[in-house]
Amino acid sequence: MPKTAIVTGASRGIGKAVAKRLARDGFAVVVNYASNAKEADATVAEIKSGGGQAIAVKADVGSATDVEQMFDETVRAFGTVDVVVNNSGIMLLSPIGKGDATLFDKVIQTNLRGTFLVMAQAAQRMASGGRIIAFSSSVLARSFPAYGPYIASKAGVEGLVHVLANEMRGRNITVNAVAPGPVGTELFLSGKSDEQITELAKLAPLERLGEAEDIARVVSFLAGPEGGWINSQVLRANGGFAY
Repeated sequence: MPKTAIVTGASRGIGKAVAKRLARDGFAVVVNYASNAKEADATVAEIKSGGGQAIAVKADVGSATDVEQMFDETVRAFGTVDVVVNNSGIMLLSPIGKGDATLFDKVIQTNLRGTFLVMAQAAQRMASGGRIIAFSSSVLARSFPAYGPYIASKAGVEGLVHVLANEMRGRNITVNAVAPGPVGTELFLSGKSDEQITELAKLAPLERLGEAEDIARVVSFLAGPEGGWINSQVLRANGGFAY
């Protein structure tokens, strides 16, 4: 049987690109989604049309019950969990001085609690040689105004990565994070003017936005045999946008 990869938030954008790349790498892929079944099913169909194996599984990563059931469904379908990529995340912006605790809690619920819950199940279920890959963000190094809740959530993710890597000692399981810079996904481009997009693209010395496939290649490296000596690291895939 092929190795199995769970990719959360895989119905579109970076998650979709990661799911398709891991399928091409030979993994059976669990395409997780929170609400958009149509797009998740389309991702599964694309993978299958290329000769890969995939199923779509609905789960809110902020729900312990949902996350446990997602892992249960994965094991029932494919027998093992070898790679877990927690790509799910939301970006809601608000100045700290506004004190919007509801917004803050919502971001933490998905980005940080969700990462914690997915990591916990991965730690319990994963076979020797497994790879746990979380998602941070290169915006941590820029400290943009209004990004407080988002940056707090992603700083927490990076902390969890280092701790879990130590907790996996002796099990031959690596734990890392990928921290993208601006990536030209539909979600990122929505609501931005051409001028804003051009300005953001020029922040990196390479003077372009990242593409979802740029990030998928980094995940593929970490999930594959050549990434086996990389552990407890945050790979900042951002074209030089931040250091």
